[in-house]
Amino acid sequence: MAGAVAPKRQDTRKFFENLSGAGKSIAVLTSGGDAQGMNAAVRAVVRMGIYVGAKVYFIHEGYQGMVDGGDNIKEATWESVSSMLQVGGTVIGSARCKEFRSHEGRLKAAHNLVQRSITNLCVIGGDGSLTGANLFREEWSGLLDELVQQGLIDKEAACSNSELHIVGMVGSIDNDFCGTDMTIGTDSALHRIIEVVDAIMTTAQSHQRTFVLEVMGRHCGYLALVSALACGADWVFIPEMPPEDGWEDSMCQKLSENRADKKRLNIIIVAEGAIDCHNKAVTPDYIKDLVVRCLGFDTRVTILGHVQRGGTPSAFDRILASRMGVEAVLALLEASATTPACVVSLVGNQAVRLPLMECVQMTQEVQKAMDEKKFEEAVRLRGRSFENNLTTYRLLSYRNADSELPNSSFNVAVLNVGAPAAGMNAAVRSAVRVGITEGHKMFAVSDGFEGFYKGHIKEIKWGDVGGWTGQGGSLLGTKRTLPGKHLEKIAEQIKIHNINALLVIGGFETCDRIKQSASGTKRRVFIIETMGGYCGYLATVGGLAAGADTVYIYEEPFDIRDLQANVEHLTQKMKTSIQRGIVLRNENSNENFTTDFIYQLYTEEGRGVFDCRKNILGHMQQGGAPSPFDRNFGTKIAAKAIQWITRTLKESYKGGRVFANSEDTACLLGMRRRALVFQPVSQLRDETDFVHRIPKEQWWLKLRPLMKILAKYKTSYDVSDSGQLEHVTRVRPKETNTSAAI
Repeated sequence: MAGAVAPKRQDTRKFFENLSGAGKSIAVLTSGGDAQGMNAAVRAVVRMGIYVGAKVYFIHEGYQGMVDGGDNIKEATWESVSSMLQVGGTVIGSARCKEFRSHEGRLKAAHNLVQRSITNLCVIGGDGSLTGANLFREEWSGLLDELVQQGLIDKEAACSNSELHIVGMVGSIDNDFCGTDMTIGTDSALHRIIEVVDAIMTTAQSHQRTFVLEVMGRHCGYLALVSALACGADWVFIPEMPPEDGWEDSMCQKLSENRADKKRLNIIIVAEGAIDCHNKAVTPDYIKDLVVRCLGFDTRVTILGHVQRGGTPSAFDRILASRMGVEAVLALLEASATTPACVVSLVGNQAVRLPLMECVQMTQEVQKAMDEKKFEEAVRLRGRSFENNLTTYRLLSYRNADSELPNSSFNVAVLNVGAPAAGMNAAVRSAVRVGITEGHKMFAVSDGFEGFYKGHIKEIKWGDVGGWTGQGGSLLGTKRTLPGKHLEKIAEQIKIHNINALLVIGGFETCDRIKQSASGTKRRVFIIETMGGYCGYLATVGGLAAGADTVYIYEEPFDIRDLQANVEHLTQKMKTSIQRGIVLRNENSNENFTTDFIYQLYTEEGRGVFDCRKNILGHMQQGGAPSPFDRNFGTKIAAKAIQWITRTLKESYKGGRVFANSEDTACLLGMRRRALVFQPVSQLRDETDFVHRIPKEQWWLKLRPLMKILAKYKTSYDVSDSGQLEHVTRVRPKETNTSAAI
């Protein structure tokens, strides 16, 4: 996104109970190419719409179904979207529709909507689908006049349906829409790509092969760029960054150097729309022939194709689509005659609304800039997220000869602490390589603070972290030993190795990896225990991604009356056509109401209605290969950290020594709302519950009412952050030392 300017918000909370859908009809359709997560968005729109008292309709087969009418437009029920969350593609169908592009086609569509009093439309698709929806809205009053003149509707119907409100959600695996950090389906497509890359890497290593992979992205290189970052590819070709003349020699030299460094494989990733600086297509076959001719390497081509669109949506896409679907209904309820058609988007971890046509125009400007060979401009227009991915890739992609590297004379050490977490190794690799690029001597500390005071410290070079990106756990080793008792010995080791800066990767307990799958036979409830210490984040977002009925966490106390109410709620649910239930419990949610207690209570109270199964996920949540998100986030956040360390070292260096006495020389880097923020550790004391090892305020607690609403519980939902229409601008705030967009 190029930038969003938010209006000043009053310090008053607003609750959606004041927004009623009574007497309103909402229709939801999916259009254009399918994307994993579309079904989660449809489910959220249907359930939120019904929850607020509106009638909700499916429009099957996209705009074609709207034009054809009849059985293509059906009223949705709560149960009709059950078990839809985990299904890829779109169950209500999507079709390209030439007829809707004509005035006659849109007239038919308007007639079909008016017959059902549908004046609120939620469109899930790409920029073409959303542009079509906006045109339909602009023509709406004229179309109604024509229908009255033709005698197809009366004036009363035209008057009662005089306003058409439209909200869009972007469903596209290419992530090619300006205005949002992530589109629905992108993360799932990255999962498919990384699964293939990880599988290919094993066979490539066995035979010392070079693999050239083509991924989707005819006009946008996001999938290729992020998958290259996530797997540590040797080279990437994307439309926004055409290689300069002589790239063939540079690429072959790099591949040859990597083999000389005893790397047994090479991975090259190509976006299907990749071009060179003369606008000539760069194809996988051309690259293969080049590598074989110049280097003689055994080289194979793999074209992933539509496998990237397939499979179940990732947890991220399910949560993103669910949040977007709820936000879309809120936007429709709040819309007025003067409200422009909008899209609901994600910026950082915040849901925002942006004018639809501003986003479409910005997206079209990207293509115009690329057509005019203004590639730097195209990258800037793509938005801060894309730009940062590209900057990080350039930092990590090519090591100059050692003689060309700057020499900073600073020594920087990296260590892992706390529980092992997927993505730690990607962060270490990024930190080491960016540090070397900045001219620092990098040191690795094994086994956390325990290894630190014991002197398990050694210099780590560029090649030492090759292949670390996709590895799970912590290759440096990590232990939960606290530094407090060993500060003198640690200080001694810092002096011995002349360490000027320390990058600590870890925390209390960090794990983004959620493996949630529960599918059962008739009338079965799964009781699942998740990790997280006293922090209910994993359980909450896991529950949102899995469509859980109830989630028990420490931050939201519960008693026996709540447990009883939850059992009764599930019993009522099982009397409908929905016959599966999921209950999640955070491991430390309550010392008395254990997982066994809850399992036995549900088993007894549900006797004759449903049976129960219990599953304690345990340490499998920390295991396995990291997700594309964890690899990418770890890589970017470590690169940011090292750049901050470089800047701070230079500012603190006086008379041959580093003076780091101020509080802002020890910071925690993390996501706050829309930006990555460097916050002094000293400030965190007041914000942290050290007994339970959690923040005193948790942003994700705002997602819990959303989860309850989608499970049909009556609850209060604070929508203070919603309803703020922002604007896409090209003016970006200057980046400060304390914050940076991811």
